[in-house]
Amino acid sequence: MKLYITPGSPYARLARIMVLEKALQHRVEVIVAETRTQDSPYYAINPSGRVPFLLRDDGTGLEESALICRYLDHLDGQPAFDIPATAWEPQRLTARATSLMDGLSVWVRELRRPPNEQSPGILRHEAQRALRLLDLWEAEIAHPAMQASPNMPQLTLACALGMAARLPDLHWQPTRPALATWFARLSGRPSVAQTVPA
Repeated sequence: MKLYITPGSPYARLARIMVLEKALQHRVEVIVAETRTQDSPYYAINPSGRVPFLLRDDGTGLEESALICRYLDHLDGQPAFDIPATAWEPQRLTARATSLMDGLSVWVRELRRPPNEQSPGILRHEAQRALRLLDLWEAEIAHPAMQASPNMPQLTLACALGMAARLPDLHWQPTRPALATWFARLSGRPSVAQTVPA
């Protein structure tokens, strides 16, 4: 199988973490895709141009990190990270972590634009949203699901918080010690440490 990624994508990082957690390196080839480039050869593989994208051995493609992670987790018949459909608390926490990741991704993307094309309104909105969600996570991090063995809510939040390093104006750790301690601990996990964007 082939997993198409971009090194800086937190969504692709989540899929890469799953490959490592499930010891699938021998079955999944990780390929850096050329995205946001006109006429990229990658668009012939995945017309949407999004990452991650998993091309299965049968030629079928899977898009979206949650679906890809679920598929990879089930390959050995012993899923360790998948969330049952009625496990509302883990699903709720994963959705909250995804909201943070989505907002931080928009913020980073906006900062990559030329200064004269950046929207002050978008930058302000995403900064404020990030701070609200980080405050929420300072309280939520004590939830038993966030203290259990690694799971999808935890891995998703780790990928989201990893985006903060690309936002030098976001000084979240000093005022959120419980979240900072949790993140430092999870960042030491081999699959998380090995996928930090260069």
